[in-house]
Amino acid sequence: MSTIVVTLGTDRARRLRAALTVLLAAAAAVGAPFYFAPFQVFQLTMVLLYAVALAGLNLLVGFGGQISLGHGAFFAAGAYTAAVMLDRYDTAHLATLPVAAAGCFVLGLGFGVPALRLRGLYLALVTLSFAVFLPPLLKRLEPVTGGSMGLTVDKLQPPAWSGLAEDQWMYFVVLAVTAAALLLARNLLRSRVGRALLAVRDNESAAEVMGVRLSLHKTLAFAWSAMFAGVAGCLYTWVIGFVSPDSFSFVLSITLLAGLVVGGLGSLYGPLLGAAFVMYVPSVSQDLSEAAPGVVFGLLIIAVMFVAPTGLAGLPGRVRAAVARRLPRPAATPTTLAGPPEAASAPDGEPEPQAESEPSATVTPADPAVADAEPVGAPPRTEKE
Repeated sequence: MSTIVVTLGTDRARRLRAALTVLLAAAAAVGAPFYFAPFQVFQLTMVLLYAVALAGLNLLVGFGGQISLGHGAFFAAGAYTAAVMLDRYDTAHLATLPVAAAGCFVLGLGFGVPALRLRGLYLALVTLSFAVFLPPLLKRLEPVTGGSMGLTVDKLQPPAWSGLAEDQWMYFVVLAVTAAALLLARNLLRSRVGRALLAVRDNESAAEVMGVRLSLHKTLAFAWSAMFAGVAGCLYTWVIGFVSPDSFSFVLSITLLAGLVVGGLGSLYGPLLGAAFVMYVPSVSQDLSEAAPGVVFGLLIIAVMFVAPTGLAGLPGRVRAAVARRLPRPAATPTTLAGPPEAASAPDGEPEPQAESEPSATVTPADPAVADAEPVGAPPRTEKE
């Protein structure tokens, strides 16, 4: 009973800490645009939309166990879908979001087909080829995409009743979409689809024996991942107000994958940390070395992975484990199984002599053949007895 009470108390404390953490994070997120400067609010907005893209990549790579180097192409597809609808068809901003999500979901289903027969580096090369040939394709479709010049669209403007500046309103809109996307990813991982993805990642043969349809869940992993990237690309168009093929080169795909690895694969908080890394580290690298920012960026990635091999999300656990190993362990109390508790405290390590058991404490066996058997621990009989 005491074990159950302790377990319930631990679960309750864990839930209370999680609720307090969420409340503090929500309060900090809501108050951030009123405290920071407009450019810093813009940076926070970019962190949020990158977190949406990394949450989708985390579903595919971190929980699905499949490598993708073409996530930037899905990001570009969502961005151009929103830009074309805003520029060519004068669509409302909010109406472009579900269209970009649905279009990238279908596109992910199509690119999930190679995942049925390919894996590892072969699958990574196929997805990388998509990220490589998409920018030249966008340049060729000049009547629709604007070619190399790209498309310039209006940014999302705040309503008059809000009383917010443009950067503040955009921040809150992106914050709401990011919160909904992260909640959807969390619910997906806790559903039957998420459990199937984990089973496929750990052991495909065992998952198939258990009744998991590998073809279905591998394709769905690509589809969900592409949908999240498309939503992030749509938000990118709202925030920047400009898209061009050069903004979505294959370097973006590699940067997103590096950000996810640095943030933490298979972690619900890893996409947020990885998005902050993707946003702030290049600017820090530019400030440290204007001649070779890429070199500084690569060295920073190496340094982070050396300190936290499991990503920034796993760093607190590693610190707690290191502290626990250095703390002195309490000495184990010697116990004696056969003797009473007083035997352990006898001088010179010799147990004290046990008193003869009372007659009332002796249980008479029902079998006559065993009735004359000596009780355990009784002194040997003599001839007189």
